[in-house]
Amino acid sequence: MTTTTERAGSGLADGPLTIGGRDFESRLIVGTGKYPDNKAMVEAIRASGAEMVTVAVRRVDLDRSSEEGILHHLDPDEFFLLANTAGCYNADDAVRYARLARAAGFNEWIKLEVIGDEKTLLPDVQATLEAARILVDEGFKVMAYTNDDLVAALRLEDAGCVSVMPLASPIGSGLGLVNPYYIREIKDRLEVPVIVDAGVGTASDACATMEQGVDGVLMNTAIAVADDPVAMARAMRLGIRAGRLAYLAGRMPRREIAVPSSPTRGMLD
Repeated sequence: MTTTTERAGSGLADGPLTIGGRDFESRLIVGTGKYPDNKAMVEAIRASGAEMVTVAVRRVDLDRSSEEGILHHLDPDEFFLLANTAGCYNADDAVRYARLARAAGFNEWIKLEVIGDEKTLLPDVQATLEAARILVDEGFKVMAYTNDDLVAALRLEDAGCVSVMPLASPIGSGLGLVNPYYIREIKDRLEVPVIVDAGVGTASDACATMEQGVDGVLMNTAIAVADDPVAMARAMRLGIRAGRLAYLAGRMPRREIAVPSSPTRGMLD
């Protein structure tokens, strides 16, 4: 697991990921869907080093006593469980399932997801804003999934969300980071943490996303449907760390001409 004082070179240090007043050592957040079985899910989550784990309240059995259910295998003392409203297509449903999650024993945190198009699974920004305002007023700490639109991100921050979560590319696509410029602009303009959510397909995608300076990445499918979910979870863990450290280190400038890496002064004739 990443430490709060991880160093790369002299004097380079990083702090924790702080969301809604709570600190997390890992900048990787993972989901719980699509795994071949619950044993593989738990092993992969542990291998990822993630502390925050999302659970789709509309799609899982909320009875923790059932051994077939996901929640039976996720110890809340080991993982910070983040209920999400995946599968909701309007603000009313999203609010209802957030309330259901809290009533079922989840905390006041919610990953808000309102889908606007069934084919692309792109978010309905207006419905997301509507639901966010309601849930914030009810005391929820809302982490809002949205598209890579700066204006939408700013409005969600103004609505009181503790984190804004723009997509890298469509949910489950594995296309990686499609619009790095927009992600950087969102990060530059927002004060709340920016967690990139959806579309990361492999460790290099995770690394490239973190190199944009964002605060973290949420993923599920890339780990869960890999041939070896546990190995992929380890790769993602390292990719997140590498990308974060590369961002903190500061990359060399891009040039369109070659520049020799060795000095020319004092060369032997």
